[in-house]
Amino acid sequence: MAEFRHIVRIADTDLDGKKSVMFALTGIKGIGTRMARAVVNQLGIDGRAKLGELDNETIEKIKKFVEEEIETLPPWMLNRRKDPHTGQNLHLLSKDVDFARMVDVETLIRMKAYRGIRHAKGKKVRGQRTRSTGRKGVTVGVIRRKK
Repeated sequence: MAEFRHIVRIADTDLDGKKSVMFALTGIKGIGTRMARAVVNQLGIDGRAKLGELDNETIEKIKKFVEEEIETLPPWMLNRRKDPHTGQNLHLLSKDVDFARMVDVETLIRMKAYRGIRHAKGKKVRGQRTRSTGRKGVTVGVIRRKK
């Protein structure tokens, strides 16, 4: 048996080797518990095994699948279906998730959509109440006059 690895690097993310494979994969931004279970089932790996105890071949198999072949899963499991720019079904990981979100918000702001205007003003976007909450930034209250 190979030595125990405390840190395993997959998709530019350091994962904890002491966690089970399934829950260690959730440390990658863009992979939740459901996607991690699908990856483990697709590869035929025991999801309860510790990530640090796996041999190099299995870790490389996980790494290759997550970084290159994850889009072979059913389209309804992917986090970026029918991408507005390419029209393809994608699954974004780590920095790409943040970048795509930023581009989407900028697009809404540029087209002056209602949601874009709310984003630009820093107000709540999804229909929440704003009468009593969402008052960050500007102090609300009584301003007393100096005597």
